[in-house]
Amino acid sequence: MEDYITTYSKIHMRPMSPELSEIRIEDIAHALSLLCRAGGHFPKFYSVGQHCIHCCEEAEARRYSRRVQLACLLHDASEAYLADITRPVKQHLPQYRRIEGLLQDAIFQKYLGTLSEEEKTLWRLLDDTLLYYEFDHFMGEKLMECPGALRSRPVFDTEPFSVTEENYRTWFRKLWEG
Repeated sequence: MEDYITTYSKIHMRPMSPELSEIRIEDIAHALSLLCRAGGHFPKFYSVGQHCIHCCEEAEARRYSRRVQLACLLHDASEAYLADITRPVKQHLPQYRRIEGLLQDAIFQKYLGTLSEEEKTLWRLLDDTLLYYEFDHFMGEKLMECPGALRSRPVFDTEPFSVTEENYRTWFRKLWEG
């Protein structure tokens, strides 16, 4: 078996040693739109792609920079190549976290260059904020102390993956190309 995956765009991508040319937004948008949050345990399908879009929308509502908005959109992009592992399990997988970090850093590098500590703090805060509201909505569970009110109005509903994929690509074009 080779050390690559064949992506949606039919390229061979090596997640363990990513080349920037192998990272494609089409692959990220497609895969994240099909990848379910919470390990598939929400009562309805809700994708990682939707989560990333909602993080991006929240960054926009808070008037964060375009760079932070794009970081929010891309913050789970490594999962397009590795899959999503729930936080309680991931914390016990140091090798996986190293690989995920390497790949996520490559994705950020390709589209944003180096993120400042402040930019990292902002997207991580919004990731936790959306996580809080997603679990409250879907499971009626408050995973942590409320990290603050949402300024955007995310719709936590199932949507066709093609809609999520296109919305993800539209946000990307707006923030990166625009």
